[in-house]
Amino acid sequence: MVDDVRSGRPAGPVPRGRRPLCAEALLEQMPDGLAVIDADGRFVQANPAALSLCGLDAAYVAGAASPFPPRHADEDGEDPGAETVTVWETEPGPRREFAYRMSRLPGRDERIVAFRDVTESRRHQRRLAAIASAASRVAAKRSLGSTLEALAKEVLEADALAGVQILTVNATRERFQVMGTAGFSQADNFFDMLLECRESGADLRMIDAFTSRQPVVVPNRYATIMSDPAWRALKDYMRSPVWDWFASVPLMVRGEPVGILNAFFAPDQEIGRTALDFLLAMAEQAAQAVDYAALLEREREVARREERHRLARDLHDSVVQQVFSMGMQAESLSMLSGRDTVVDSAYVMRVAGELGHVSKAVLSDLRAMVTDLHPMPLADQGLSAALDALAESTMGRTGLDVRVAIADRQHELDDLEAELREDVYRMIAEALHNSVKHAQGSLVTISLGVTGRRSQRWLKGEIADDGCGLPAQNADLPGEEGGFGMTAMKERAGRWAGHLSILSSRDEGTTVRFVLPLPPSLPTGLHRDVFVPAKDPAENTGENTGENAAEDVSQDAADVPADDPADDPVHDAAHENR
Repeated sequence: MVDDVRSGRPAGPVPRGRRPLCAEALLEQMPDGLAVIDADGRFVQANPAALSLCGLDAAYVAGAASPFPPRHADEDGEDPGAETVTVWETEPGPRREFAYRMSRLPGRDERIVAFRDVTESRRHQRRLAAIASAASRVAAKRSLGSTLEALAKEVLEADALAGVQILTVNATRERFQVMGTAGFSQADNFFDMLLECRESGADLRMIDAFTSRQPVVVPNRYATIMSDPAWRALKDYMRSPVWDWFASVPLMVRGEPVGILNAFFAPDQEIGRTALDFLLAMAEQAAQAVDYAALLEREREVARREERHRLARDLHDSVVQQVFSMGMQAESLSMLSGRDTVVDSAYVMRVAGELGHVSKAVLSDLRAMVTDLHPMPLADQGLSAALDALAESTMGRTGLDVRVAIADRQHELDDLEAELREDVYRMIAEALHNSVKHAQGSLVTISLGVTGRRSQRWLKGEIADDGCGLPAQNADLPGEEGGFGMTAMKERAGRWAGHLSILSSRDEGTTVRFVLPLPPSLPTGLHRDVFVPAKDPAENTGENTGENAAEDVSQDAADVPADDPADDPVHDAAHENR
């Protein structure tokens, strides 16, 4: 008899066909896994749910390894109420996370385990934690590189992916650069290999995601790449870790793409709606980091510009006016000395001459300082315009012939970081100042450009005069009268992992050369012609390909590969102007 719980009265006989289930039938119908394991953590027996969760065959379950740890000799027993999480990975097979409770069977060196699949719920928790962590990293105002590197690792760990890449673009959105990676090894020539694949006909789906501003999901991408000859250059790099599906999500800021997030999913992982939503959320955090970095850079540029305005105004209103007054006093002394008075006219004339000479020199230097502190074209029109303005100002003040040659075929100079452009301008301005002050020549040539192939590019500059030359022992001395001099120029170059050298000999002029490595980048595809391989200029122009090889700017740079002078626009520009 079975009691009727609701009424408290004995129930009637069990209806025909509704016999109570036996224990074995109950075990078979349980939705959770239930298993017996031995002291070594191996299965003794398991119910159908356990077999399904672990991907095992009932005929081979006895003695098979289980997801659960072996029993240690110093363990007195487990708390059956304590739930623990373990990870189960089979090859091949999906990665799963099981929450389990374990208790010892009385009188036997075996334990019974009840477990359930918590993979999705745990993944959801990690995704939420990753989004929160990403938001806090962005709010913490860390550097963009470290923030995106951390975001890539958050995405990788949250969904147990094979690999993650986060790429951002330059100011014109024409070139990519890697800012964060996880899972894959580092490869300095990654963009070289990627461009080679593109030129061989490989389909870069991340370009599609960037240009379309929509996520791109590609099933079985790994097998496609490994079987496509166009991907030959990158096969070794992308072979490990093994992955399968691929997703590329654009980083969007106010409706415009500023980068992409590439996710490489492990085998047996598929990209569902929740996985894609997570990638979109993390891409949004990455985009906010990029936007914040750009905003911070703009604020810094505004602050620098305002500081230049203030310094220029203060110099003009105070120092320049005072020096001008000194000049007027000198003129008055000169006039006084011409009168028939008891004043020693020779002495007054000498002092007046010296005062006038010094005041004019100081006034000239201060005007040059105002121009140097206030290079408005650098902020408003770019580096090329700033150098042109510097040359015109110098020629107007000194009468020296100053020529500027810019070789920037891809218009990359104005895409450089603001601080890098500032340092380049300062190095050139200081070198020009030294030529004006010490060279006693008639011509100064300024050459600047970007050279190199694919992602391995350098910014090269040369400032050459036809003056008296600089004695070797003075090459590293600071400039006179408080100038920054050669030491500061070398420090500016070293700040960007570059190299600056000075070539000079008496009566043959002085040449200052610098080489600065540029960060690797990749064309975004917004301008399709950027994928056309650049031809060697010597093929079309007939320029000299070997005669001036010894004069290539890069020859003075330690650890910088020497380019063919025919492919060096700075080299060509410098020698066309001599």
